[in-house]
Amino acid sequence: MAASRTPPIPADHGRIEDVDVSAEMEASFLEYAYSVIYSRALPDARDGLKPVQRRILYQMADMGLRPDRGHVKSARVVGEVMGKLHPHGDTAIYDTLVRLAQDFALRVPLVDGHGNFGSLDDGPAAARYTEARLAPAAMALTENLDEDVVDFVPNYDGQFQQPDVLPAAFPNLLVNGATGIAVGMATNMAPHNLIEVVAAAIHLLEHPGATLPELMEFVPGPDLPGGGVIVGLDGIKDAYASGRGTFRTRGKVSIESLGPRRTGLVVTELPYMVGPERVIEKIKDAVTAKKLTGIADVVDLTDRNHGLRLVIGIKTGFDPNAVLEQLYRLTPLEDSFGINNVALVDGQPQTLGLKDMLRVYLDHRLQVVTRRSRYRLARRQERLHLVEGLLIAILDIDEVIQVIRGSDDGEQARTRLIDVFELTQLQAEYILELRLRRLTKFSRIELESERATLLAEIAQLEELLGSDSLLRAQVARELDAAAEAYGTPRRTLLLNGGPVAPRSRAAAPADLQIADAPCRVFLSATGRMVRAETAVDILGGGIVPPARRSKHDAIRAAVDSTTRGSLGAVTSAGRLVRFSPVDLPSVPGNSVQVAAGTKADHYLSLSGSEHVVTIVALDAPTPIALGTLQGVVKRVSTTELPPGKAEVEIIALKPGDRVVGAAPAGDAAELVFVSSDAQLLRFAADAVRPQGKSAGGMAGIRLTPGERVVSFSVVDDPADAVVITIAGATGALAGTDAGSGKVSTFDEFPAKGRATGGVRAQRFLKGEDTLTLAWVGTTARAVGTDGVVRQLPDAGAKRDASGTPLEAVVGAIGSAIS
Repeated sequence: MAASRTPPIPADHGRIEDVDVSAEMEASFLEYAYSVIYSRALPDARDGLKPVQRRILYQMADMGLRPDRGHVKSARVVGEVMGKLHPHGDTAIYDTLVRLAQDFALRVPLVDGHGNFGSLDDGPAAARYTEARLAPAAMALTENLDEDVVDFVPNYDGQFQQPDVLPAAFPNLLVNGATGIAVGMATNMAPHNLIEVVAAAIHLLEHPGATLPELMEFVPGPDLPGGGVIVGLDGIKDAYASGRGTFRTRGKVSIESLGPRRTGLVVTELPYMVGPERVIEKIKDAVTAKKLTGIADVVDLTDRNHGLRLVIGIKTGFDPNAVLEQLYRLTPLEDSFGINNVALVDGQPQTLGLKDMLRVYLDHRLQVVTRRSRYRLARRQERLHLVEGLLIAILDIDEVIQVIRGSDDGEQARTRLIDVFELTQLQAEYILELRLRRLTKFSRIELESERATLLAEIAQLEELLGSDSLLRAQVARELDAAAEAYGTPRRTLLLNGGPVAPRSRAAAPADLQIADAPCRVFLSATGRMVRAETAVDILGGGIVPPARRSKHDAIRAAVDSTTRGSLGAVTSAGRLVRFSPVDLPSVPGNSVQVAAGTKADHYLSLSGSEHVVTIVALDAPTPIALGTLQGVVKRVSTTELPPGKAEVEIIALKPGDRVVGAAPAGDAAELVFVSSDAQLLRFAADAVRPQGKSAGGMAGIRLTPGERVVSFSVVDDPADAVVITIAGATGALAGTDAGSGKVSTFDEFPAKGRATGGVRAQRFLKGEDTLTLAWVGTTARAVGTDGVVRQLPDAGAKRDASGTPLEAVVGAIGSAIS
């Protein structure tokens, strides 16, 4: 038995190489980050596609999966792409293929899917069960690839070639958007309307110096596949200018009758990428947590024939508009979309605005058309060269045949043809391969006709390549054709704008946004806000108030503004909250119904303990006077308010104190406090000097221990003012005891100095010990908690007289609409 021998040990066995871990990690991470950024996560700004998307579309085109041909298994497409172009997991490739086919994800789908490609709430079936082919729009992205319009690069193993970028006959990056997370950066682009984007691209093509506002006349905002409503355009303007911004989207909801005395909210469109099941789940969670009330039931009636239909039943006695505001606040019926336009430009990631994205695409498209024209020019010149050689041969066909027959071989025949007829080598070779059937008289006529056509096309292509204006016009025509072939009307409603009409070359673009028209904003005594249309007096230059008013509204404040103006809401917590009336419910100017408005507290998303006291104009020079529960008074100038800040504290309140009244007050006005022990104090407003926003105010009325301020008012016209007081019992259950009321003229009450105790405003009847409500102003109107008008006693009572028993409980007092 032979002895075993140990194999020799290699010389380098056991060699240890010292490596700096920090350097190795840094190099490896940079290589990984580079691969993710450039090869996976970010789209190219030219065709708007990531590498895997581009490879799928190219491979499907190479497989001949045209729209006019049958579908093939998605698994076959995935296998071809993975084996030839994209050496990654089949799951990633199939997920991308599915997204390219989903009409709720892309504004213009690029893959025509057959089978279950998923929904907003469910995933797709496996690749072996679904089928796919290219959608018509994808043909516009891949057309002319055989005409040297883009560069081709080797695949991962060098066996095949793939396009570095697709020709892209329309701006796919803007039309379909993109989303992706790279290393240290991410992209999130919103889809847009193809017709609008093409119109803006053509305008920039014809006017390279176009400004962003000009381009936004064509592209006013995103157009999401599922429709919905975009609320506000400020974030969109920021995104179009800088590449980053945020906007809010809402579902399309209508209030409909679901049966006798039963109302519901019907949702037919949802925010981008929000499914009905997610909305239902959030509604159930909010109802369970008692954050949302007034919901009777939720039924999903969505089907393939009628589309999305989500019915939300409202309980009897609840305002559907108020419930809808809560749904917007607590559920995905309102969602936000953060735009982050990061894409690859010349191989480098850049953050792009609207104009930048259009310019990058147009530069690419101009290059594509230029390369295509050069390719076609070269092919036609080559063909013309051959045709001219054939014409020479046909004219002297007998001599040509004799030369060929007299030659010993093909090489000698080619050489003799070149020498005898002064042909080129290509022409001679082509003549030698000529078929005998081409030697007819008719063939000669065809060749002469072809030569004429070639000469005309060559001249046209040379003219096109020699003129920048003609080249731009050609790109514009092709963009128009793409928009006409694949464009669809706008689906998403812009709150400040509407659908954009196709661009007309002859007419200037129409104004897409609602005019900043005059309006009047009302705050009712019951806490609702509404926007009423007003007309402009052309001759006088002022605002004409609405002609006919509702008699069922008591108004706490009315402010003239414009649809997009900026107003301030003063709250009981001493804050001023800026808001725009554009989102308020609008009513015709000749029939104001504040009851049709929305709850001011809900509209401004205030907490449960905070409510709106009044609304004011921020551009008025008149200071705002405030009175608090503990008798503090303050005047603050609107110039003290920082511009653009959404919320600002305008009075520093002590613990337990709150604002009970506020209104603009000039130096000539009078300030009036009414306390719970029926004391009224009036004094001149100029006794209160305006203070800064952070000041705490000064003493307004001296209160008896345990008493509080019931009302604070500003009186501009003392001659027409009245004082209304309503007394009741401290221990009475709210809403059960109507109490007694009194209406006196304001002149009955003498003026006194600031920080004094005032004079008696009403004598209490038996069982009464407090004032429950007081109001000072003109054209008084009282309403119940339900907004219905309540009858008040006749005016003229003495200032310290007793009240008259009331027939019904008064919930609030305000002015009649005037």
